[in-house]
Amino acid sequence: METRWLEDFIVLAESGSFTRSAQARHLTQPAFSRRIKALESWVGCDLIDRSSYPTRLTPAGEVFKEQAVTMLNQIHATRALMQGMRPLPEDTMEFAVPHTLSFSFFPKWLTRVRDGFGDLSCRLQASNVHDALLAFVEGGCDLLMCYHHPKQPVELSNDRYAGLNLGVERLRPYARSDAQGQPAYRLPGDAKSPLPFLGYAANAYFRLMTELIMENAPEPCHLHQRYETDMAEGLKNMVLEGHGVAFLPDSTVERELTSGQLALAADERWGVDMEIRLYRDLKRSRPALDAFWRYLQTQYPTV
Repeated sequence: METRWLEDFIVLAESGSFTRSAQARHLTQPAFSRRIKALESWVGCDLIDRSSYPTRLTPAGEVFKEQAVTMLNQIHATRALMQGMRPLPEDTMEFAVPHTLSFSFFPKWLTRVRDGFGDLSCRLQASNVHDALLAFVEGGCDLLMCYHHPKQPVELSNDRYAGLNLGVERLRPYARSDAQGQPAYRLPGDAKSPLPFLGYAANAYFRLMTELIMENAPEPCHLHQRYETDMAEGLKNMVLEGHGVAFLPDSTVERELTSGQLALAADERWGVDMEIRLYRDLKRSRPALDAFWRYLQTQYPTV
């Protein structure tokens, strides 16, 4: 049995769709289906009811879903232990955070929080937006930090989840600076000479935000896509090497703007604002978590 089979199964149980699950796991649907069948063979019974649509779990699948989450958590904890890591205190705050926020926003935010709240221990699960949300709703962490936009909202029930607005992040186009501090490329480009464009992969959250910017752009854009990846940090490094223009969150380029390595590749009309939100499950309670949340409520508005 492979741990990725468990991860596949949890995604399928949450989405109820082989097609969407295969896309989320970056697999073809046949390959994804084979991995689910391999897991069922290992378990020794059917976990998926294939006689109905949308996809549903069998009674055994419902039971196994809870066990799969527990097994994955235990595996990750055991791996950390075997790597020689000392166990964190019992009052450790466990965060699920998308990669970009974990690199850029989270460290500085945590510094501000510690200045007011005091020291706290944290465990960070960095992943893509979908997997971070899945870890949170499946009870694998205390808190979820994520982006939110009305056109791509985080849909969590107000009856069970509480949220805070930590701030606003703007996604805008950037290019490498020339000797005069001007961008090497500037939107919108022209039809005769399209700009080299560095974009996000199909399942990335920023891909959807980039498309939203393009839909509301003040004029048609002329781009030739040269590269794509899931992560903003990867695109930033490509931009720094002069490979093209990319849409990047402002928090990821602060240092490069200050040093003059990067410059905005368009005016303010070519951008979109996203809220940065923090969520907790109201059914998940312990003294340390409750005290931390009460402090945060004094610092940030409720959503």
